[in-house]
Amino acid sequence: MNYRILVVEDDAVIAAAVARHISSWGCEVRVAQNFADIMAEFNAFEPQLVLLDIGLPFYNGYHWCTEIRKISQVPVMFISSASDNMNIIMAMNMGADDFIAKPFDLTVLTAKVQALLRRTYDFGGGNTLSAQGAVLDLNAGTLDYDGQQLTLTKNELRILQSLLEKHGQVVSRDELMLRLWQTDSFVDENTLTVNITRLRKKLEALGLSDFIRTRKGLGYVVEAE
Repeated sequence: MNYRILVVEDDAVIAAAVARHISSWGCEVRVAQNFADIMAEFNAFEPQLVLLDIGLPFYNGYHWCTEIRKISQVPVMFISSASDNMNIIMAMNMGADDFIAKPFDLTVLTAKVQALLRRTYDFGGGNTLSAQGAVLDLNAGTLDYDGQQLTLTKNELRILQSLLEKHGQVVSRDELMLRLWQTDSFVDENTLTVNITRLRKKLEALGLSDFIRTRKGLGYVVEAE
């Protein structure tokens, strides 16, 4: 599922870095621009999670968290350098679900975002993707097909998730490399090829021959049924 995430952060460099990193995991991210009326942006975008700084122009994050809570129970995570105990307690009392202190590692932030999304939206472990009779369980890291189950490595799971989220569409090599290693630079392209080759062999053993097809010069695709 492509979750919608609203980033309310007035430091443009931080906001852009956060948006770029979280987008690489398949989420749709919007960075707020109108700090005088965050609720207008919230209502227009209808996010499924809000990342909210405390120190903002016009009104602080506590104000906007209170306003959001008047109309929605969408998860809110504060991101702030004001990370003393009093501010953390205030954030939670205002209705926040989590708090991460600046400076933070983007991979840690993404992990906390993913965990909060799972806790909020994955009722009964229904976080699955499917194509051609194969079912990918994102929570368990497994692929089920024709009564058999394949346990996936972290990279295999990310490759299949990327392809199944867009099955029927070509996913470029650069997009896959960004999804796997959070960069399309400084990684030997052969590393992706090796990962794809190993995954294909496992899929063939499961009875899924030609499940991942190569589109020369474009990337890879899992065909729609």
